[in-house]
Amino acid sequence: MLAQLDALAGVWDMAATIGGQDLSGAWSTFEWIEDGAFLRLRADAELPADVPEELRANAPFPVTVIIGLDDSSERFGYLYADGRGVHRVYEMTLEGSEWSIWGQSGPEFFQRFFGTFSDDQNTIDARWEFSPDGETWELDFELTYRRRSSR
Repeated sequence: MLAQLDALAGVWDMAATIGGQDLSGAWSTFEWIEDGAFLRLRADAELPADVPEELRANAPFPVTVIIGLDDSSERFGYLYADGRGVHRVYEMTLEGSEWSIWGQSGPEFFQRFFGTFSDDQNTIDARWEFSPDGETWELDFELTYRRRSSR
């Protein structure tokens, strides 16, 4: 099961569309740690000078994620922490070309992520969504990962 995560390993450039504004200048690195027991994601960004102050103030960078496997349920745990002091625990699957992350971060705050790998595995088109009730979903932002190098 852990071998599925090899599809993520490497360095990726990231671009997002948030509130109609295209943002680039972010990157992420997925690397194996603890002799292959976990995959660590580190993401950071150099935001352009013209980024609106609201987006700059709410940017999560730097981000650290630890991904591990529950071999009983065959689901991955996705432990998230960011530069704003936010800490979250999500569940995750990575099956074929589909990458999904989901969780509940409060009584009225649900989040989910859907990513799809390109045929050559070098691009991931994704989106984060949020919901107050886990049933009615709204787009938070769209995100594209482009592989810079493999590990």
